[in-house]
Amino acid sequence: MTLFHFGNCVALAYVPYVLVYKCSGLSEYSAFYKCVAAGGAYLFTQLCKMLVLATFFPTTEIPVGGLDIFGELLKCTVDLGDLVGMYFVMSKIAGKGQLKFMIAGLGWATAELIMTRCVPLWLGARGVEFDWKYIQMSFDSNISLVHHICTAMLVWLYNRNDLNKSFVPVVMTLLMLSCYRPLIVEILTHAVGLGSWTLLFAKALFTSLVGTIALQMYLGMSTQNVNSYY
Repeated sequence: MTLFHFGNCVALAYVPYVLVYKCSGLSEYSAFYKCVAAGGAYLFTQLCKMLVLATFFPTTEIPVGGLDIFGELLKCTVDLGDLVGMYFVMSKIAGKGQLKFMIAGLGWATAELIMTRCVPLWLGARGVEFDWKYIQMSFDSNISLVHHICTAMLVWLYNRNDLNKSFVPVVMTLLMLSCYRPLIVEILTHAVGLGSWTLLFAKALFTSLVGTIALQMYLGMSTQNVNSYY
């Protein structure tokens, strides 16, 4: 029974990543090793962020059950390095825009999945007692996949010269919201007292809204480029 639960959690967490790779057309471009390179860029970026946090932002004492808003704000500010890392990855990829941000987003999300959820699932989901938190962890990994792909799309849109100037503030606002999402989640958790499932739904709703707006801008730009071509 424990092995069955572990298999369900792993399938729920990892299979969507494989489906995205297969169904998005990345497999047709033999982009596997490019996704691996994007994952390596993720690891290097996280190392740089850890060094910055350890050097310039010392930890402070937090009361039990309290929230260090200033500390979380600094951590989320350092997360802006993820945007730089994604931009670097996409700048090294030759091809159309969809290929670039899909590789960067999928590679980033896969590396995060392996580094942050592989060990907890292996150690926890195989336990004797059933716990919903591992199912929630698997769902959260799917939300993170969409989140990173949307963030990579926004970074790609921001660096486009043909992006409508009126969309630039919208793209910048969405990028800031994506980076400061952990802080927003922490504030909601402590202020409103969201439960685990409600919090998961809030993350999914937030990611869906950001992704929908980003997708509309991307499709609008694609349509504009096609019309100008003809």
